[in-house]
Amino acid sequence: MRTNWSGTVAFEQPLVLPTSLDEVRSLVREQERVLAVGSAHSFSRAAVSSGLHLGTEDLPADVAVATDRSTVTVSAGMRYAELGRALHVHGLALAAMASLPHISVGGAVATGTHGSGDAIGTLSSAVTALQVVTPDGDVREVRRSDADFAGWVVALGALGIVTSVNLAVEPTYEVAQSVLLGLDLDEVESNFDAVFGAATSVSVFTRWRPEPDAQLWLKRRVDREGAWTGAPNFGAQASERKMHPLEDLDPVHCTEQLGHAGPWHERLPHFKAEFTPSSGDEIQAEYLLPRVRAVEGIRAMRAMADRITPLLHVTEIRTMRADDLWMSPAYGHDTVGIHFTWHKDERIFDVLPAIEDALLPLGARPHWGKVTCATPAQLVAAYPHIDDFRGLVNAVDPRGKCRSIVIESLMSA
Repeated sequence: MRTNWSGTVAFEQPLVLPTSLDEVRSLVREQERVLAVGSAHSFSRAAVSSGLHLGTEDLPADVAVATDRSTVTVSAGMRYAELGRALHVHGLALAAMASLPHISVGGAVATGTHGSGDAIGTLSSAVTALQVVTPDGDVREVRRSDADFAGWVVALGALGIVTSVNLAVEPTYEVAQSVLLGLDLDEVESNFDAVFGAATSVSVFTRWRPEPDAQLWLKRRVDREGAWTGAPNFGAQASERKMHPLEDLDPVHCTEQLGHAGPWHERLPHFKAEFTPSSGDEIQAEYLLPRVRAVEGIRAMRAMADRITPLLHVTEIRTMRADDLWMSPAYGHDTVGIHFTWHKDERIFDVLPAIEDALLPLGARPHWGKVTCATPAQLVAAYPHIDDFRGLVNAVDPRGKCRSIVIESLMSA
């Protein structure tokens, strides 16, 4: 039986991999239920449905550059690693990458996946247009100028099969990555804006232990900021060797550090495309808070460290710019993600409700692609445009052909 990357979600449905747009249209017309699937890196049940699974990875993987070089059109099934290499050849770049380059464009966009950076939006925010095979088998071009565009991008597959995506791009650039060790979380709380403003893309890794042992990962655009030269360091020390977010693991899987500049697509992710970053023996959860409540969220997690740390591989804290996409976890406000990579241990489901009791009242939204114990009613309460989204889904797919278990629950909550 097929499973997701970690083996925690099973897919009983058959999987088809069409090779052309016409084949996608025919398959969609023929099915009672059909759902687009990406690279199976989600930990939630967002890709679980009673119908056929349709993957787009075998569609033509061309990268079409617009005449003005401000956008590119790519297959939804293309992985960011392939896209990054292709764009770099064209002298182009994306503003953001996720920590893993192994994920597909369509899946990442549909779930609101993100990287990190105060001025950087989610991967979904780079979308300027979509080509979608709607539930009736027709092809629809959705553009940013459309009145309901904001409902189409982060849609969890509910509006049909996204076959290609237009993304905003810019001239290529280099990034230099440095890792600092021994960061005290007191410093993060006291100087949150300075810490996360210290580079183009910043991550804090912690296990919530009382001693100052967090890692600070700084990824600086060479064309704008130059490489990190030793300050600010926030009381931490520059690592003299390459590091893994889990300090005891071999960093061979990680992108180059120690301030060595390189192409954006080989530095913004934490992990190299040619390696599987781990065995997948993990479960992930993440909560995206309004930035103005982030320090409160960090304090709440520190107060629960005795319950969290024994079950945790590592937590990563990241920032992102607000967007206007209805179902994006970053909708409406600058956002901070508190991510948990857990051991594959069922006891985490005893801890998650307590974490959510602390974070959801602060406005946290669980990541669509990761586990949560929140009820559908709690999920929809965090999205001001949920009624607009439901109306769009009902208009495009009144019979529910393309609805996953997650979407069904949101529609009826």
